[in-house]
Amino acid sequence: MVFLLSLRMGSLVSLRGALAALLCLLLVQLGGHAQAKNLGSTPKLRASAAQGAPAKSASRGTQAARKPQATRTKKARPAPPAPAPLRDGQAEERLLQVLELTRQGQTRDALTQAERLVRDYPNFQLAQLALGDLLAARARPLQQPGDVPSALHAEARTTLLELRTELQRRVEARGARPGQQKVPSQFLELAPRYRHAIAVDASRSRLYLFENTPQGLRLVADYYASVGKLGIEKSVEGDQRTPLGVYFITSRLDPATLRDFYGAGALPLNYPNPLDQLRGKTGSGIWLHGTPSDQFSRAPQATDGCVALANPDLERLLRTVEPRSTPVVIARQLQWVQPHSIQAERKSFEAVLDAWRSAKTEGNMQRLLGFYAPDFQSYKRLPLNEWAPVLQAETRALRGRELQLKDKSYLRWTDSTDTMVVTFGEVAAGARTGPVKRQFWARRGNRWQIFFEGVIG
Repeated sequence: MVFLLSLRMGSLVSLRGALAALLCLLLVQLGGHAQAKNLGSTPKLRASAAQGAPAKSASRGTQAARKPQATRTKKARPAPPAPAPLRDGQAEERLLQVLELTRQGQTRDALTQAERLVRDYPNFQLAQLALGDLLAARARPLQQPGDVPSALHAEARTTLLELRTELQRRVEARGARPGQQKVPSQFLELAPRYRHAIAVDASRSRLYLFENTPQGLRLVADYYASVGKLGIEKSVEGDQRTPLGVYFITSRLDPATLRDFYGAGALPLNYPNPLDQLRGKTGSGIWLHGTPSDQFSRAPQATDGCVALANPDLERLLRTVEPRSTPVVIARQLQWVQPHSIQAERKSFEAVLDAWRSAKTEGNMQRLLGFYAPDFQSYKRLPLNEWAPVLQAETRALRGRELQLKDKSYLRWTDSTDTMVVTFGEVAAGARTGPVKRQFWARRGNRWQIFFEGVIG
């Protein structure tokens, strides 16, 4: 059954002072996506309900002149087609333009833009919502949100609330976009080998993509994102919650190997991380992934624990980030700070790490083991008493040479405890290479202690 829905923008932050609140109507098919042909629009609109055709690949240019070769018999292979141009963030930006035109009273232009948006993204329910409003407002004034017959309103209540929340999150994100100089407080320092970083703010249904430049982290894009059906703070397998913490992308999955449910592809995360394991958390298979072909985006809370993005937005991540070296912070609410404001914390912890390095250089096992927590575990859950011989062998291998820590990265996670995720290259003086290690430190009272350590590369 197809239901007619309406949505009023209310007094959203970025639309304060509007002459009238935006009232939106949508033809939503429960259990599926809205069809453009049901919008009561013109024949032109009905004919364009299919997804816009992708841009044609750039044609191969004229081949360079070649010297005559009498023995040449094989033709040169054509160059591989150029990847399709990225369309990340475009749909949302165009939707917000429709809302702004409506706010300004430019309803004719708003209607034109909404029609084009629906043509290009026929599965984008919020675009359908805006178009339905503009069409319905021509016939009669709309008095209240969800201004539909009571019987239909009751049956469509869940869908209406989800759409309202999604729209609100998108609009508020524009008004609360952080300045280019600010970064999430978790990113104390990233080594140059970490070319990108990702942060997810669950409270805003937003994913932020950063580039790591010589001048520091630079925000390059942000996207609407969905999290678990039952919210956040994953604890056990199957609880339909999204985990909170510091994670890393482990691989890149080809969409050809996945069900349509995952859309353009997937980027698995290393949940449960060592902190999760220490706390007894279970489950696996937490991914950043896309949406099915019959959906553009999902409700703010709609996954089984993963983070889901619109396919054009995920494609940007798939082309950009590097598996194993891209950190992903998932937080209840991100705290944005100026980089210089967290340097004191970084330097304070760096002094502790340097003391650990000095103890290992000296081969002072008693002092070195004092940095490790009693509940320490390494990979394969080796306890401290089994890890100590490994440490001793590593100190002996130094043969009096100074231990150097290269390409250090610090990621801080604070909830009920204070945790530091540290990654560095461990290189003996005079050596060219060494293992890449990752440590998890926890503040216990007034001391930092290592509760996990392992080689990652």
